[in-house]
Amino acid sequence: MSPDRPSWVEGRRALRLAACLGMALPALLGALSCTSSRGVTTLRFWAMGREGEVVVDLVRDFEREHPGIRVEVQQIPWSAAHEKLLTAFVGRSTPDVAQLGNTWIAEFAALQALEPLGPFVAGSRELKPADFFPGIWATNVVDSVPYGVPWYVDTRLIFYRKDLLLRAGVSRIPDTWAGWLEAMRALKRAAGGKRYAILLPLNEWTQPMILGLQAGSPLLSEGGTRGDFHGPEFSRAFRFYVDLFREGLAPPVANTEVANLYQEFERGYFAMYITGPWNLGEFRRRLPQHLQGQWTTAPLPGPSGAASGLSMAGGSSLVLFRASKHQQAAWSLVEFLSRPEQQARFYRLCGDLPARTEAWQDSALASDPELRAFEIQLGRVAPWPMVPEWEQIAIRLQDQTERAVRSSASPDSVLAELDREVDRMLEKRRWLLSRRRALPGEQPRSSR
Repeated sequence: MSPDRPSWVEGRRALRLAACLGMALPALLGALSCTSSRGVTTLRFWAMGREGEVVVDLVRDFEREHPGIRVEVQQIPWSAAHEKLLTAFVGRSTPDVAQLGNTWIAEFAALQALEPLGPFVAGSRELKPADFFPGIWATNVVDSVPYGVPWYVDTRLIFYRKDLLLRAGVSRIPDTWAGWLEAMRALKRAAGGKRYAILLPLNEWTQPMILGLQAGSPLLSEGGTRGDFHGPEFSRAFRFYVDLFREGLAPPVANTEVANLYQEFERGYFAMYITGPWNLGEFRRRLPQHLQGQWTTAPLPGPSGAASGLSMAGGSSLVLFRASKHQQAAWSLVEFLSRPEQQARFYRLCGDLPARTEAWQDSALASDPELRAFEIQLGRVAPWPMVPEWEQIAIRLQDQTERAVRSSASPDSVLAELDREVDRMLEKRRWLLSRRRALPGEQPRSSR
């Protein structure tokens, strides 16, 4: 107590201080967690799955380059990531920077949880949109505003048995749907019995959706407020897909009904499989030595040739959260992790394919013959519609696809029902957009 003041003055000051501390304690603790007494900025970085383990090596190099910044990496399982991010947003405890699956960007942008990155990108000397695969960059843009920077990429193409194709008189995967269909028929004739040309698991929605993209379907219409699956483009693609089962070229099974995919590929139960880059390592580890060299990869055929052979633009991005108090420092981390040499190093650590095109010149990628097809395919990818409801819509397509294949339901009736379901899902979106049109001049807000 000060000897110059009466005790009641000191008591009143103590009460006021206690009240202020009670109200400010959460904010004070948050500030202390972000900045040390020595003035070192601490960033909270959330990363998912295996990436959360290996990125620590890259982060330590970032800290050496930026001695005034310390990065706390929190690894989050993919199975819990979406719920944890939403809970953090509601509780106002989001990290500074995070890895975000690019199909989640529209959802978190709609919540206004993410910081628009236009000003950061425009002022960056480290990166620009042209440095990335165009279709991949597009997955980060909502209403012409970038909300993420691609970190690593994912897509789908064909893994196939070269020896089985040659035995059927087919030297390579054709570029067109018509040629591909004839190749599959030739494979079926050569294999006979309970063997098939291609495995298209009924619990994977990506294959019919990719064919729809290839056929020119927008998938959604009227500004992403209604389904367009019954439209002529998707209908054409869906009939092509369903006919593969009805001709006996693909088995009507989910992948849970295939005891061991790699053993079945080895014994020739199927000769082609549309899958993603993680299976490069799995095929090399799980297939026997005598089959190594007898399988490879190829870009997807398209309705009218190679250029129309689109695939999905998947992967993860790096985002800044709007509530971050250290956005410039967080952006420095995003720039660092986006450098070509860091993306090539990240590939060496965990096998994730780089989003930055220059990184593909690294010897670890350029010398891998199976990766060449992925590089080509990534130049022919397109994003899914950027709406928060997309994953729900995709699951409904999966359900209706299985119905069309396993029952006698016609493709037209199935797609008409799918559009009705999607329209119901998007009813709130239509209402919100109509309200937005009534408020002219509204723009994405930035906290900068």
